[in-house]
Amino acid sequence: MNDASYFTHPTADWQRRYEALRAAFVERLPDKLVAERFGYSPGYVGQLRFRFRQGKIDFSEPVDEGKTSRRKVGKDTREKITQWRQKQLSAGEIAELLMREGVELSIRTVERVLAEEGFSKLPRRTQLRIGRTVKGAEIPEKAEPISVTSLTGAHYESDGAGVFLFAPFLAQLGIDSVIKKARLPETRAISAMNYFLSILALKLLGTERYAHVGDHSFDPGLGLFAGLNVLPKCTALSTYSYSLDQEHITRLQESFVSGAHRLGIYDKRVINLDFHTAPHYGDESVLDEHWAGLRGKRMKGALTMFAQDSETKLIVYTASDIQSHEADDQVLRFVPYWAKICRQMKSTLVFDSKFTTYKNLSELNNQGIKFVTLRRRGHKLLEEAGTLEPWTKITIPHEKRKYPNPLIHESDVELNNYDGKARQIILKGNGHEKPAFLITNDFVSQAEVIVADYSCRWHVETGISEAVKFFHINALSSPILLKVHFDMVMTMIADTLYWRIAQNLRGFEKCDANTIFRNFVHGQGVVDVRGDKITVTYPKRAHNPILRAVDWRHLPENMPWLNGAKLSLVFS
Repeated sequence: MNDASYFTHPTADWQRRYEALRAAFVERLPDKLVAERFGYSPGYVGQLRFRFRQGKIDFSEPVDEGKTSRRKVGKDTREKITQWRQKQLSAGEIAELLMREGVELSIRTVERVLAEEGFSKLPRRTQLRIGRTVKGAEIPEKAEPISVTSLTGAHYESDGAGVFLFAPFLAQLGIDSVIKKARLPETRAISAMNYFLSILALKLLGTERYAHVGDHSFDPGLGLFAGLNVLPKCTALSTYSYSLDQEHITRLQESFVSGAHRLGIYDKRVINLDFHTAPHYGDESVLDEHWAGLRGKRMKGALTMFAQDSETKLIVYTASDIQSHEADDQVLRFVPYWAKICRQMKSTLVFDSKFTTYKNLSELNNQGIKFVTLRRRGHKLLEEAGTLEPWTKITIPHEKRKYPNPLIHESDVELNNYDGKARQIILKGNGHEKPAFLITNDFVSQAEVIVADYSCRWHVETGISEAVKFFHINALSSPILLKVHFDMVMTMIADTLYWRIAQNLRGFEKCDANTIFRNFVHGQGVVDVRGDKITVTYPKRAHNPILRAVDWRHLPENMPWLNGAKLSLVFS
């Protein structure tokens, strides 16, 4: 057939495709007409055109009809295929591994090589047996303890390598001693320290809890930080948090704050107190309704209390699951705790007017504890304030204050259910329409100091806002359901660690956790293990010179929870 019919009626499949494409591109025939001429469907012709444009059709060496083209496989590739099959890998997994090494072999070719080497087909395996879910998602390994020496030669690219920046400060705070004093429970497989560091690592990364599973379950670098091969699954972390009773959490909080106090990081002169409602969807018969300031309404949730060192803005105490009838007495429960930490109670407590009752203020006064709070003002008090004289101008020592020179009027007043008299400072000209009525049992300090101390009460509100936005204490309906009080204590610890690292970063001493995370902690790193030494190398970033300027030599180099392994931080 050496005439025109050889081209108009091709018999070979490769030639039919060639002539069909030639008619489509050169003769510009519509797909329907090309399909009728060469026996294809219009859709197939469109597919041929698309594949040709993508360079996926090659006519340079067409295969003769009736013959089969077999890919020649070299000796080295055959040896690799044999070794991988001995590890019970399927033909598809072997083809994928070869592709990563730049060798493109089809699954059928791999199956042929395996048959030629004498291997039979693997028995059919379920997705779970392979390590995937029904939809194809991979299942992370089971978390197990590891030793650094057994990982010699390991090389990890970790998305969470930034957590190693906190390791020297954890060692400085004596975190191994803290966990030992807290006597936290543990399982046969995973110790209390491993569980603690796993949850802390997630807190330090500032990722919302519902995203933790997918983001970090396959990161061996994060697992190494916690002393495990990988982090435990969300169910394990949730179950562990609910296995802690109130004594465990109280001991953990007290031992950590005591260790931080011994380092002298708290100012202790003024302590700000405030409540926060964490939305929680538990048993409605147990949960009360509380005011949620962030949402501007009353709602069912877990009422929590925060105590904050005003100067450093560090949280020093948390309490949770507070019932409505218990809220007024929380200040009296905080006092013995703080007195035990400091050995003597010299701090001034600052809180708003609805934090406690006048009766409890009287009890604080009888114990010799100073307080500054607001008096609940009514129409009568406001009318009397308009007739008072004289008013004195004061200067509040705060460089960024918008109204640094308010007017005050001082007097001694009697309060209901309060033994004795309290000092009242009425404040106006401070940017508010109505005057504020401060009451205190401090008759010695200057009015400027008392007004300045109360004006810094917003620090605790800012701290709570940061805990919500960065540490996600309101994200209680997520795959990782943490016990509310345990979540608050872990937030306190993570916040302290961020403050500690910020104090060593020149120019960033007063930045919040989100800023420190974004500029220094967030990002990938390479983790190398050689003997008992762990080296973490961070890629080039704009703020690396600031990290290099930190005097890491004066910070602990060993990680006690990893059998004293030495940590080296390298900034490119």
